[in-house]
Amino acid sequence: MKDRKLNIGMIGAGFIGQIAHLMNYVEIKDCRIVALAELRPLLRRKVAERYNIPRTYETHRELLKDPEVEAVVIVTPRPYTGPVALDCLNAGRHVITEKPMAGTFEQGQRLVQAAQARNLHYTVGYMKRYDEGVQLAKRILDELMVSQELGPVLFARAHCYMGDSFCNAYGHIVTDEKTNYPNDGWPIAPEWLPEEWANEYARFLNTYSHNTNMLRYLFDSTFSVEYVWFGQPAGRIAVLRFDGFVASLETGSSSNRGWDEITEIYFADGRLTIRNQPALLRNVPAQVELYKGGNVQEVRSPQCGWSWAFRRQAEAFVKDVLEKRESISSGIDALEDLRLIEELWRKETDRRQIEHRQLYAEKT
Repeated sequence: MKDRKLNIGMIGAGFIGQIAHLMNYVEIKDCRIVALAELRPLLRRKVAERYNIPRTYETHRELLKDPEVEAVVIVTPRPYTGPVALDCLNAGRHVITEKPMAGTFEQGQRLVQAAQARNLHYTVGYMKRYDEGVQLAKRILDELMVSQELGPVLFARAHCYMGDSFCNAYGHIVTDEKTNYPNDGWPIAPEWLPEEWANEYARFLNTYSHNTNMLRYLFDSTFSVEYVWFGQPAGRIAVLRFDGFVASLETGSSSNRGWDEITEIYFADGRLTIRNQPALLRNVPAQVELYKGGNVQEVRSPQCGWSWAFRRQAEAFVKDVLEKRESISSGIDALEDLRLIEELWRKETDRRQIEHRQLYAEKT
């Protein structure tokens, strides 16, 4: 139907919930926000009044009893994302959540199975796939892989040293309420990982799964893990093997008012570079540069329009559900990032254990 609108329930109205999600969905003509679930009563009331949301609920379980809600946008603290999503999928609602979808591969499998059992759209918010610059770079890469104009891919580099992704965003409603969660949610790390490393793992998964996800998206393939050194959080490296070439994954953090994230793909006769912008820098897509080597050298910097990955992601989710088309960041695809992050940390666990045994042997 031409005038069909998707009825959405919003679960979570904190900073990211408002800035990156709610503010986008309320402006999309093909959907309407019909309900809001938020544990903080004053925040719940103020947000509903500002955005003219007709019904509010304290918990997501109460919201799921609302028959008008067809799909939900879930933006909760990471330990609660998985269990809330599972409840929503089991209740027959289409779902989009922030990434990561859960803390472990096993948890992610439960979510994917629930979505598949009910034939539901389940999207995980790797919004950088929706960035107009990233999509432009992917089209260029696809063409180069077919034409071989620059020769074969020799090496790829995924680099993220973070910075300030919030860009002093403002305009959201803030209250001084404390959030009282009913439980601790799902574990944030796999049970085989030493407990003292759980927070390290969770932080890595939360930030750098964007980079594993980006590499897989660009090349339409996955990789194996060849080498890992995660000895210090501020500077880590992994070597990844694709079919025919290797890639480096460089992660860490440093003081940076901007955002230091670059993906580079090296060919025999050129290089494709993608520079991602801070997540909350609105309407500035990734910068793309194509360098062509050889006898006649050329640098091209194709430009995109003013667009925002979060907005394009929201528009795509609504359209995917209404038109029954597959998401480019589906739950079953995002499950692979959980598997790969666990593989990275298994190798790091093995490396640290070998190192500790060697140190012990030297002392004795």
